[in-house]
Order: sequence, then C-alpha cells, then structure tokens
Amino acid sequence: MDAQSRGRAEEIDPADQWVLNPRTGHYELQLNDSAARERPKVAAPRRSSSAPAAPTAPSPGVPGQRRGDAPPGGRRGGGRSRKGGGGGGRRKKALLITSGTLALLLVGGAAAAYLYYDHLNGNLSVTDIAGAGTGGFKKDQAINILVIGTDKRSGAGNEGYGDKDSVGHADTTILFHIAKDRSNATALSIPRDLITTIPDCPTKQPDGTTKTVRGAKGVRFNTSLGQEGRDAGCTMRTVKELTGIEVDNFMMVDFNAVKTLSTAVGGVPVCLEKDVDDEDSKLKLTKGEHKLEGEQALAFVRTRHAFGNESDLDRIKTQQQFLGSMMREMKSKETLTSPKKFFSLAEAATKSLTVDQGLGSIDKLTDLATELKDIDLKNITFTTLPVLDNPAEKVKATVVVNQGLADPLLQMIRGDVSLTEVEKKEQAAKEAADADAKAKQEALLQGNRAPAGDVRVSVYNGGGPKGAASTTLGWLQNSKGMSKASNQGNAPSKVDATQLEYAPNQADQARALADALGLPATALKVGTTDAAAKTPMKLTLGPDFQKPGTPLAPPVPQELPKDVQQAQADKAVCAK
Repeated sequence: MDAQSRGRAEEIDPADQWVLNPRTGHYELQLNDSAARERPKVAAPRRSSSAPAAPTAPSPGVPGQRRGDAPPGGRRGGGRSRKGGGGGGRRKKALLITSGTLALLLVGGAAAAYLYYDHLNGNLSVTDIAGAGTGGFKKDQAINILVIGTDKRSGAGNEGYGDKDSVGHADTTILFHIAKDRSNATALSIPRDLITTIPDCPTKQPDGTTKTVRGAKGVRFNTSLGQEGRDAGCTMRTVKELTGIEVDNFMMVDFNAVKTLSTAVGGVPVCLEKDVDDEDSKLKLTKGEHKLEGEQALAFVRTRHAFGNESDLDRIKTQQQFLGSMMREMKSKETLTSPKKFFSLAEAATKSLTVDQGLGSIDKLTDLATELKDIDLKNITFTTLPVLDNPAEKVKATVVVNQGLADPLLQMIRGDVSLTEVEKKEQAAKEAADADAKAKQEALLQGNRAPAGDVRVSVYNGGGPKGAASTTLGWLQNSKGMSKASNQGNAPSKVDATQLEYAPNQADQARALADALGLPATALKVGTTDAAAKTPMKLTLGPDFQKPGTPLAPPVPQELPKDVQQAQADKAVCAK
C-alpha cells in the first residue's frame, strides 16, 4: 500500500518509507513530496512524536534494568498466544533454545539498529562479571563468545514452563568461536548434564562489593549459573576450566528470545520425518515442512520426547537444526531488504539480551557484528562436546567428557582450525602460504648455538600453568646453566601458544634456548632490527606449555575425528 492510500501525511508510518540503498548498503528515508513537507525532519521510524528516554546505567553486579515499551516505529516481538509447553515438578527442565550461532542472530539484529540507538541501548541488560574472561574481544584475534540460554521462567507468558520460582540454570550453553581471519566459525554445544568442576567465582553484589562463591567438584555443568548466587561470569570461568579456552564475552537469553526472534523473522522453516505429538512440550505437527514462530517455535526446541532417543543430546541436534534454519532465514533476501523486519529483529534481540560490560552498548554489539557479517553459512559448524554416560551411575542421568574425542576437537578450536571446508581457492592459497611459512620457520633453527651462560631471556607467563614463569626460571638457571634468565611474571596480554621473540643478532641465543626447552620452529618470532647489547629475549609461556623439560602440546589436528557430531549452518536437515 502506498503512502497516498493511507490518508493524511501525518498518518504515514515512516517505517514503510525506509528503502535499502544498494550503493551504500544503508537504509534511507524516502517520503513522497507531501509527506516530506509535513514531516521534514523524521530521523527514525516511529508512530508518534514521543522519543525514548536516554539510557540509564545498570546497577553494579546485577542485570541492568530494561527501559520502556517497544519504540513507536517498531513492533513488539512476541509469540502468538497459545497454551502449551507446560510441565509439572516431575518433568525435567527443558533446554532453552540458544547457541553460539544466536550470537550472529542477536548481533545481526542489533547491527541494523542505528535508528533506535538510545532506545535499544535501554533495552539491553548488562552484568558486571567481576573480571571473568579476557576483558573483551579484539579485532585482530580469534573471538570466543559464550551464549547462554537460561531456563529462568521470567517474563509474561512463561510462568507455566516448569518451576516458575527457579533462579535459572545454564540449560543451553554454546561456545561460539570465530576464526582470527573471520573465514569460519564453530559453535560448540556443552551438555547441561555434563559432570564437571566449577571453580571459585568472584561475583559482583547489588551493593557493589565482590563476593567469592565457592566452587564445586563433580556437579552438573548447568549449576554454574544461578545456583548459590553464581552469575554468567562463573559460567565463563567454568568453560575455561573445562575446555582450556578463555571466553571474551557472554550473551544470555531466556524463553522469550525464541518466541520473539522467531516471530520477528516471520517464522522459521523446519522439516519433520514423522508426525509429532508431545504432551510435555505441547508440540503437535504432521510429517513434512512447517514454518514455526512464537509459542510453537519454543515448543519445537523444548521437546525431548519427539526426536532421536529422547535424550538431551538429541535435543541439542534439533536445536542446532532450528538455529541453522533461522540463520538462513535471516540472511535471505526477504529479510535483508525489509526495513520492518530489521526493526522488529532489533527490538526483539535487544529486549531478549543480557550481556557483559564489554558488549553493553549498541556500538559494541555493532563492532562485533562487523566482525561476523562476512562469514559464509557453509563455513559455520555446529558441534557438541563429545561425552559418555557417567560410569558411576546405575541409572544413567548425567554424562562425562569423552576425552579421546574431545581432546582433538578442543585442540582444533584452540588452534583456530576450521571444522568445515572453506572455499577451495582460498584453502589452496592458505595451504601454499602455510607451507612457505613453515619452511621459513624451520630455517630459523639452522645455525650456531650460543653458550648457555650467554643466553639472556625474560620469562613471562601468558596463559601457561600458574607459577610457570617462576618454575621455568629456576629450571633454566639450575638445570641448563642459563644464569642470565629472569622472571617477569604475568605477560601484559595472553598468547595462543608459547613464543620466543628475539632480534636477528640474538639468533644463536634463540636456538640454544629452543634446544633447551624443546621449542618448535613455529614458536620462534624474529624481529627486523638488531637488539642493543645485554638486551634480553622475550619468552612468553602459553596454554600449550606444561612444565620445563616437557615438550609443548602436540601439533593441532587438522581434521575432526569422524565420530564427533557436526552440522553445517547452510544445510537443511529434517528432524527424526
């Protein structure tokens, strides 16, 4: 319907007048002449002249308060009113749909939100995580975002989902790893019933003080959030303890995210290989293709009795299929060229979202979106941390890590190795460059070695075991005769792997130290200018360092073990 058929100019909805400019990639307001004369200064889509209030800062240690109703020009994202998805106290708590790929979905909506800047900032809830993680993602490094789905029954319409008084758990947790070169991403699901160790967690309190919540051993992973007062920072710390991967930032959503995002995108296509009638989740669908939104979408991702062997692990697969479909829908032409969908997604995403301070504004979310926007869906891989039934249980209710499969998978993620095949041409060029670089690195080990007493090196701990710098110093001085080594404590920033930085005129010292520590050629980083006399080299111990005299962690595998579950975001799979 055009503007003239709507009536008077003041009744025109500017949201309908925003058009994608293919030259700039931005939406621009294009009113007809009469509308332009009546409303010459429309700066954002809205249905009235009232403007949203300025954002307020969140209270320390607790999620920030959301502000206001839906913006005048955006529609409130909500599911259709339907009964269902109930469950009594005997029912096991359902997984909340979310995944590492939800980072793309949520951020993708936020990236289109310049028009609602202040309003959308006010929608966000922000949690102070008391120093958990790296302090925030960096543009020139790999990015690790933890996306958490909580089963907290907050929000209108969610009271019937199980225990309405629950403080919530980390019921769905996905570690979303974005490659350093931004060519690919991996979404690692962590089962909620995994038995693990939760470390001590410094946690911000409402009065601004910090309280350390005691850790626990041999407990379910999902208790890393909510229980005993633990916040999302504790889940971040638990993931590092479990995987050896430090998280940069977190995003957290509840039940409403599924309903509002699926509705805002216009429904998510799914495919079923059989009829489904699940009394617990209230999901009732016939075999074939469907487009789900709101309550029905939530029922689909909550069901654990409809597909596979009715386990939590099979529900994770169903959720991954749903999220892949949602991503394809959001990347479709119909969504990308629809201003109304963009505005609805921005509203739904920000109202659903709790983040740490490092992502606590639209500017910061937009920066993250910029890092993610060019990743092809075929190069996004869903996978699940490999697990086994807990051997300590007669009645199987929990799982433990399958180290034989998990170790190489985690090594690949830590080593920034793609789990999916990137473009053939790009891959061939990368392999050629890698071979050339490897030859040059190996050449660094060829040549003279300096006497041990002439080796000057400053030792830093950049992610190795606690006390590694001190232990290594003693070992170099006492066991290897390198008396001019010194301990510099923690490095200014952490490294992905152990590295030795030196000047060209220190090459003989570097080779001697590499021999002593068993450093591979890839650990050597030679500079471009000579160093002054008595200047020490810089050895930074990374997460691959175990202890002096022990070889570094083995080379990172380049292929995923065949028994590790995986699925690509670009492929549609029918639930069965």
